[in-house]
Amino acid sequence: MAEPRRPRLHTIPAHHGFADALVAGLMRRTGGDPLTLAQGMILLPTNRGVRAVTEAFVRASGGGLILPRMVALGDPELGEAAGSALDPADADAPPPPAIAPHARRMILARLVEEERKRAGQPVTAAEAVRLAGDLARTLDQMLVEEVEPDELARLDLGPELTEHWQAALQTFSVVLDRWPAVLKRMGRIDAARRRTLLLDRVVGSWREQPPAGFVCAAGVTDTAPAVARVLRCVSEMPGGSVVFAGLDLTMPAEEWDALGPHKPDPVTGRVRRSIETHPQYALKLLLDRMSVGRDEVTVWRGGGDYDAGPARGRAIANAMAPADFTGKWTDLPAEDRRLSGVSTIELATPAEEAQAIAIALREAVEEPGRTAALVTPDRALARRVAAHCRRWNILIDDTAGRPLSILLPGTFLLQLAEAAAQAFAPLPLLALLKHPLIHGDMERVDWLDGVRALDRGLRGPRPAPGLDGIAAHIADRPTASGFWAKVAPMLAPVGRTFGDGAQSLRGLLACLRECGQALCGDALWTGPAGRAAAEFLSGYEEQADHGPARIDPADLPGLMRSLLDEIAVRAIPREGQNPRLAIYGPIEARLQTADLMIAAGLNEGMWPGRPAPDPWLAPRIRAQLGLVGLEQRIGIAAHDLAQAMGAPRAILTRSRRDASGPTLASRFWLRLQAMAGERFEGHPTLAGWAERLDRPDDYAPVDRPAPKPSARLRPTVISVTEVDRLKADPYAFYARRVLRLTPLDPVDADPSAAWRGTAVHDILEAWWKEDGCAVDALRPRALAMLRDQRTHPMMRALWQPRLIEAIDWIAAEVAAKAGEGRHVLSAEGKGEAKLAGVTLTGRFDRIDRTQDGGLVVIDYKTGKPPSAVAVREGFSLQLGLLGLIAERGGFEGVGGKACGFEYWSLGRGREGLGYIATPVDPDGKRDRIRTDEFVSIAAANFADAAAQWLTGDSPFTAKLVPEYAPYAEYDQLMRRDEWYGRDR
Repeated sequence: MAEPRRPRLHTIPAHHGFADALVAGLMRRTGGDPLTLAQGMILLPTNRGVRAVTEAFVRASGGGLILPRMVALGDPELGEAAGSALDPADADAPPPPAIAPHARRMILARLVEEERKRAGQPVTAAEAVRLAGDLARTLDQMLVEEVEPDELARLDLGPELTEHWQAALQTFSVVLDRWPAVLKRMGRIDAARRRTLLLDRVVGSWREQPPAGFVCAAGVTDTAPAVARVLRCVSEMPGGSVVFAGLDLTMPAEEWDALGPHKPDPVTGRVRRSIETHPQYALKLLLDRMSVGRDEVTVWRGGGDYDAGPARGRAIANAMAPADFTGKWTDLPAEDRRLSGVSTIELATPAEEAQAIAIALREAVEEPGRTAALVTPDRALARRVAAHCRRWNILIDDTAGRPLSILLPGTFLLQLAEAAAQAFAPLPLLALLKHPLIHGDMERVDWLDGVRALDRGLRGPRPAPGLDGIAAHIADRPTASGFWAKVAPMLAPVGRTFGDGAQSLRGLLACLRECGQALCGDALWTGPAGRAAAEFLSGYEEQADHGPARIDPADLPGLMRSLLDEIAVRAIPREGQNPRLAIYGPIEARLQTADLMIAAGLNEGMWPGRPAPDPWLAPRIRAQLGLVGLEQRIGIAAHDLAQAMGAPRAILTRSRRDASGPTLASRFWLRLQAMAGERFEGHPTLAGWAERLDRPDDYAPVDRPAPKPSARLRPTVISVTEVDRLKADPYAFYARRVLRLTPLDPVDADPSAAWRGTAVHDILEAWWKEDGCAVDALRPRALAMLRDQRTHPMMRALWQPRLIEAIDWIAAEVAAKAGEGRHVLSAEGKGEAKLAGVTLTGRFDRIDRTQDGGLVVIDYKTGKPPSAVAVREGFSLQLGLLGLIAERGGFEGVGGKACGFEYWSLGRGREGLGYIATPVDPDGKRDRIRTDEFVSIAAANFADAAAQWLTGDSPFTAKLVPEYAPYAEYDQLMRRDEWYGRDR
């Protein structure tokens, strides 16, 4: 066994490019001998770190070079296992294989579900799977920190632990008691435990027989005890060395000691709280676990082309000082607070922030050989930047990957599950059928034509649930129903499966897979995202029987989304991708550098992110177990920022608002600003460029539109309901009748006032035509409509009491009028009359015959009738125009003099629901129009309007009388916001 040597420990300061400095030092230490270099081994934290050092070797070699063996220790946060060099296939007595992640999740979910049910706190299967993910993460933290689960039983918790935490701890303890037996039965162990065993085996092997070549552990920040033992072993080997990234050797000893971890006070037994949010805390903890001191670490000799200079490093270190020591900022000399080469950009929104970053990357590309990288934990911002760069044909991918839930295969699976769970309601159904991957064994163009026809057919209130409800709803639309006949059989299996109630997860996922294949073909499984989706389904299908026995199909979309969010898909570098640009997450950016590093998204809650809560172990329990605090992630985020700011040039960016509202600047941003003072300088140009790039130099707002079509294009037929639109907003009339642009109803619309009015008219029409207005037949008609499956559930639940009361009022009023000698003459009739050179058409709701032979024109309203003021000003004259058509014999079976005009409103009156209002008065009282003059006034008003816009040449001016043009269907077409108020 080799004798231990004095540990060989080094650090590369944050203001040096780590990978290039490391490679320069290694090449110098090997004397430039390529064979000596090739015999060595470099231990790196992640596969991304391996790639960074490989690229640094390529830059440094200038030609051919045999690289040393590079091994990733593995980062649990990235889901990376220990490198294959540490786990040889031919090893003697290898540790048992690790349990598959899908099997582990399902088994833990079943255990959680069983224990919660036994404790009287049942959870759904979907919630159990979510809780199992949190439990697995907590268990991994315990295994990495080598805290055995049975230590929970030895804790003195005291009576002050809340009932919530006691219940969570009890479930957690019982699950962990059962978990080892499950693993033993399967012959498996946890991946985190296996990683520890592998690392310890490597330590034992190297202490017995060190490798022939050099071994260098570089850039490792993992504080796991097993990793610390590996680093200690490497540092003591004859050819070994450990190189830290950004360990601050100049930090005053008082500040260094204050970081922790601290030992209990010998008198009180209390433990001073560690400053886990400091960027140096993780490195100090790692040194403590290696049993070495900071004074044993020296600066690594070597540098590269990406160095910022020691002044930058001192300024960053001063800005990150512990809170108790920030008072020194007022006494710092100028050279210790200078952030030369660092500029800031503060913009209004993330969109502007992304624009500015894209411009900075574009600017970097313009200079030959210059490199630039964006580092941000905000993946949405990263996607925006990549999209902005594509406008200049600059291809750049986010190396941190994107969640499978937002990629095409993931969104398809989620939309399919959502549509099936909602019994193919129109919105989720159409979202599914419009998905880019779907073609259904048809040409994509033909498929989209069919989807458009189906979209038109499903406009308006929701049809009856299920595939049959869709078919019945569009039966009178041949194009839509023909397309649906081809689509429905493809969806039928998933519809039947999801309609059978709670069942196994395996069956639900298999159904989704088969339906996905039928709808999308092999396109669903191609590319990195498709392969990830296939692995997701196959993995959980295979292991689903280990999980909860039954799952409600309604819970499946939420369950799948939470699982798919956890799967990061990293794109394969594409042809044409710019090799000098990169987008990294903070983890991926470790050991990376460039001429320009842009640290973006520096808002509180984003960088640093909010520590994810542990729903199983209370903070005090975690501290008693010796687990790292949740706030240590803040310190790691600070260290990541300090490393990113070590580039020759750095830009820090943030936005003052996000989608949810105003943002707070990151604590790191505020520290740098407070420390640097006036030297915290904004970028001189980028913010202005970002604001101006998509802003025109000159605005040319459109004038109020007033089209003037020729006489042959002007309508010669108009209905009485269109007259008000013609007079108040001629342009809207022009858009509807001349341009023939009819607004579409929304998909799955709530019952609007117009829809409710149509439903009432349908009831009253059937009551007249089939029941002869028999008083006792009206309520059954209304109830039959409400029971119809096509009736919107909201209408059935909320409107039924009001409708029935109003319907009863109508029946009672009809009966009362009959007692006065007035009876219903006709209902829901259509007719027309020639007037002022055009044909005036109309449809009346009801016309009664009075005892003396006169006609009473009645219009049903579900809301408030028009006011007398509107009638006096020449609007809301429909009743008068209908009376005109009736007097001229335009309605079949109706003749005589119109002597009454009434609105029967189903709104609330003085005595309950339902009242009668009239716009006229026999004597013109209350400033109303005289009854005997109403028809002639309506005719004169109509003739004047017809002479201007229908038979004349007046322009169709937009919003001519805006107070009587409240509808907004054509406001966008007329570009209302550009001119309204400007020319009035």
